[in-house]
Amino acid sequence: MIELKNLTKRYGKTLAVDCLNLSVSKGEIFGFIGPNGAGKTTTIRMMGGVLAPTGGSVIIDGINMADDPESVKRRIGFIPDRPFLYEKLTGMEFMKFSADLYGVEERIFLEETPTLLKKFAIFDWAHELIESYSHGMKQRLIISSALLHDPTVIIVDEPMVGLDPAAIKMVKDMLRELARRGTTIFMSTHTLVVAEDICDRIGIIHRGSLIATGTMGELKRDAGGQGADLEEVFLILTEEQTVP
Repeated sequence: MIELKNLTKRYGKTLAVDCLNLSVSKGEIFGFIGPNGAGKTTTIRMMGGVLAPTGGSVIIDGINMADDPESVKRRIGFIPDRPFLYEKLTGMEFMKFSADLYGVEERIFLEETPTLLKKFAIFDWAHELIESYSHGMKQRLIISSALLHDPTVIIVDEPMVGLDPAAIKMVKDMLRELARRGTTIFMSTHTLVVAEDICDRIGIIHRGSLIATGTMGELKRDAGGQGADLEEVFLILTEEQTVP
């Protein structure tokens, strides 16, 4: 469902992402972790079509992003770490704006929008200006809008930032349910306990390169059988790459 082939991004002399190769299957929840500045967000933005790669390709559902970006983006629900919202719109108006962008039929918009806003506990504020929303409410609104067109792939950068424990559980349950229905989830996060809890496989990026990928058991083996949890395994594997 997701294929990254030799994906590369340079900023001048800086190599942010270095020939990244990765495949994610239909219905899989894939966690993408790494230290600050490792290349996570750059990779996410290239996958979402927000940033053009220097080299390599992003292929979603068999379609190359460079060849047909519009078709690819229609298949993606993209949730960035710092979502841009038109704050002079109401929540409902923003949902309508998103629906129009993706060509969602009016009937589907009218049926699905209240359901999504209720699921994420912001229906009561649907007709309030977004500028009055808390950070957590804004995050829940952007997640709602990303699901409205029923994407086959969800690409999400730091989904739990600013959410309270109840909302975190809600998002985790939602991601699991989407995966059960066949949606592919690619999730970048610093919240390692969440990645360990819900991801089928996890990839670790460090200095622009994918240094390990696999299930939790496979990552533990890569770490020499050390590490009781993902945090310890992550520190062991990234330290190995740092020590000369």
